[in-house]
Amino acid sequence: MVSFTVRLRFDHEHHEQVAEQLRALTLASRQEPGCVNYVAHFLEADSNTVLIYEQYKDDDALEFHRNTPHFHQYAIGGFYQLMLERQIENLTAIC
Repeated sequence: MVSFTVRLRFDHEHHEQVAEQLRALTLASRQEPGCVNYVAHFLEADSNTVLIYEQYKDDDALEFHRNTPHFHQYAIGGFYQLMLERQIENLTAIC
């Protein structure tokens, strides 16, 4: 299992655009055969920060995700162009 979080910061003016792109990316990502979980959140304490929790069956499933047309459209060509900073935290499951 491959699990991680991605934390992204944006200017407030891009809030709705980022939300729309994340909704589209989430719907498409959840349809991928190796995607176990994909959930995007705005932080309650800071609505300019997004936290995405992602979980994939294995490294091949993650690689598949990163090469999909929807990832390139909504992430790389979409909200990545608007982000101010990005942080990834890899996770190790306890059980």
